[in-house]
Formats: sequence, structure tokens, C-alpha cells
Amino acid sequence: MTRSAVFAAIAALGMIQGCVQTQPSPAAPVMMAPAAQPDILPVEMAARNFVAVVGQVEPVAERYCQTMRRVANCDFQIVIDDRPGQPPNAFQTLDQSGRPILAFTVALIRDARNREELAFVLGHEAAHHIAGHIPRQQNSAMAGAVLAGILAQVGGAGEEAIARAQDLGATVGARHYSKEFELEADSLGAEIAFVAGYDPRIGAAFFDRLPDPGDQFLGSHPANADRKRVVAQTVAALGG
Repeated sequence: MTRSAVFAAIAALGMIQGCVQTQPSPAAPVMMAPAAQPDILPVEMAARNFVAVVGQVEPVAERYCQTMRRVANCDFQIVIDDRPGQPPNAFQTLDQSGRPILAFTVALIRDARNREELAFVLGHEAAHHIAGHIPRQQNSAMAGAVLAGILAQVGGAGEEAIARAQDLGATVGARHYSKEFELEADSLGAEIAFVAGYDPRIGAAFFDRLPDPGDQFLGSHPANADRKRVVAQTVAALGG
């Protein structure tokens, strides 16, 4: 992402009621967002933090992407989702050409307590793409739908029942590896943030403001304690 593009994005942060760049719904597991806090940062401070973090983390993420060679397109586009009323959130998706999009809502940028939190979230979302989580999730969903449909047919189900079984199978298939994907993105994202000069252990304090999903059946996110532990282990392995 060019420096001019970063500042263009920051312009949107200061003009929330201006031009809105609508983003597609995330197609991969997303970083769960914290509840809005009353002590959000002033716009100017939040903007400076975001510019600094993008400038340091994005080049590192791109190098990791190119080195690992799991995906073809490593040209990250980092955007601000400034649609009114959006909660603190960040997500990774792909545009129609396959270019990776890393989107941050204005609320998340202002809710981040420090640059370390922004760096960790950015690294985490970039890691989803670098690890190829979207195609892996899609393949898992397709396999679940096919298997469920076959089982329904063998059981003598009608067309509507087969369709419902396929939908359920796709949901179960998509979520089968979602917790694994989140932990993988936490680890790789922590490494990216660390190499970029930030302490992801401080950034992982982000999880302290998230509702803890615990170990929900078919849940999409691991327990917060597990995620913080993965971050700490990653930093320790890097000599931090």
C-alpha cells in the first residue's frame, strides 16, 4: 500500500460522514471486535497511530506472504470501513480479482488503546490471507455440503430436506477448522507484528475486552486465554 493511499484512507477517518467505501461481508474468520469503550482516542491521535502501524506492518506482512508462497496475490489493500454505525471490527476478504483486502472500521481504530493493538490486529488479518484461510474454508464448506447431501439422499430425503442438509453441512464444514485458523492467524500475526517492531503481548490485551467465547460447540473463535497463550509462546520462540 502506498503512503499516499494510507493518507487517503486517513482522510476518511476524519470525515466519517463523507464518502463511504462499502466493504463486502468477510468471507474468512474475522477478528472478533471489542465492545465500544467510552475512552476512545481522539481522531487525530487514532489517525497518527494507524498511519504509523500500517507503514511498519504492511511491508513485513507482504514479505512474509511472498516468502511463504501459499497465495498468489500479496498486494495488500488496507482500507477503512467508514459506514455509519459500524462496531469495532477488522476483517480480511478478497476483491473480485483476488487482491487481499484488510478492512478496519473507524470504531476499531479509535478503540485501540495503543499502536501494539493495531499492529497485532493488522498482522492477524494479514495472516489469514497469507495462510490461505479463505480457500481452505471454502473447500471445507464444500466438502461438508457434499457429504451431508449424499447422506441425506441415502437416507431417502426429499429435495428440500437434502438442500437443508447441504446448508447445514456447509456451515459445519466451514467452522470445522475456524478455531484452528484463528490460532494460526494469532501466531503468524504476532510474528509479523514482532518483526515490524511491536510487542504483540501488549497488543493481545485486545482480547481482554472481548466477550470470551470459551469452548462453544461449533464456535468460530477459541477461548481468549488460548489466544493470548499462543501469542506469548510465539514471542518467546522469537526471543522476545
